[in-house]
Amino acid sequence: MHFSFRYGLICAALNWAAGGLPAAAQTFDALEARLADHPSLTALAYQSEASRERSLAATALPDPVVSLGINNFPIFDPSFNEFLPTNKALGIRQEFPNRAGREAQSEEARALAEQTELVSAAQLAALRGELIALLHEKARIARQRDLTAARNEKFGELSDVVETEIDAGRPAVFRLAEIEAERTGVSRTLVDLGRQEAELDARLIDLVGLVPATPPPPVSPLDWSGEARDFHAVRVADAAIRVAGYAVAGAEAAWRPNWGAQLTYQQRESGANFAGDDWVSGMVTFTVPLWAGRSQEPRLRAAKASEASVEMRYQAAARTSAARFASEAASWRAARDTITVLERNIAAVENEIAAQLTTYESGAGTYAPIIDGEIAILKIRADIAAEESRMAAAIARMNALLVQ
Repeated sequence: MHFSFRYGLICAALNWAAGGLPAAAQTFDALEARLADHPSLTALAYQSEASRERSLAATALPDPVVSLGINNFPIFDPSFNEFLPTNKALGIRQEFPNRAGREAQSEEARALAEQTELVSAAQLAALRGELIALLHEKARIARQRDLTAARNEKFGELSDVVETEIDAGRPAVFRLAEIEAERTGVSRTLVDLGRQEAELDARLIDLVGLVPATPPPPVSPLDWSGEARDFHAVRVADAAIRVAGYAVAGAEAAWRPNWGAQLTYQQRESGANFAGDDWVSGMVTFTVPLWAGRSQEPRLRAAKASEASVEMRYQAAARTSAARFASEAASWRAARDTITVLERNIAAVENEIAAQLTTYESGAGTYAPIIDGEIAILKIRADIAAEESRMAAAIARMNALLVQ
């Protein structure tokens, strides 16, 4: 997507955040297709293509050099047929850089293209995981908004019940103040949910270019075999090792000679005291690593140091990926366990509501505790919605680390 168009969409999200943006109905498959057109992925595709083209160019020979000239041309008596050594020359020279060096450069560029493609796959997986997490966040906000609105209605019912108790002479005046304070908190929650939704919409526009009205897809954690190469980041680091290896091969090939060939055709015109003639001169050249201590050796040491560096990055990528996977897994399990605890709380509150309802129907109590229980359940269900979103986001980010 064109940069200015995407920028305009993002600005629209920020400018219209208070009022909300219209949502577009899209299937998740359609969103994935749009995600594949993300500018960061397109840039990587161009980068990979450029590396492959460089791989083809690296094996080609340099352009030949053609020369035209004259030799031994007299300055004070200009003429082509008065001075015996005067001749015209046509030459061609071709350089032949050593084949091992050219092949190493070609393989290095090809390996770099493959690494870029792995980076693109990792980036797509990360963007997909983020998209799934955002869709679950959108669903969480919608669910919490409905539950918060229901709490607000329950507070209205509770206020009516308390006013009835006051009219009946029961000392519940301070309870009204508490209810109003709670309703103010509910209003603040609704405002905060609106802010969160505006932020999510802006992030979704950055990912897919629109605000989708798409149900979040179900997620389940992938099994990790325990092998480091199952992670995207590790495969990228492994590809970097191959790139560095070809760089070392290219530095080692610098000790081999670069060859060259030159052929010159010369023509002499007939003069007063000599006959004209044609002849050919040939020459072969090759390089000698005379300054290897200042040229080839430092380059080779640099290439080997770079190779050692990327090997350490491989180890770091393996550790970091495993740690991130473990962290997201811990977040997922914590959210799952929290949901279990909250569901038990709901069951306990429902039992208490049933007991209070029995007491109320017997004429020994008031209806306010029952509504308090219903409000508490709505609050717990909102907490469950948050934990479900956190659990889904953790699973999506876990899965994004692994090659699928």
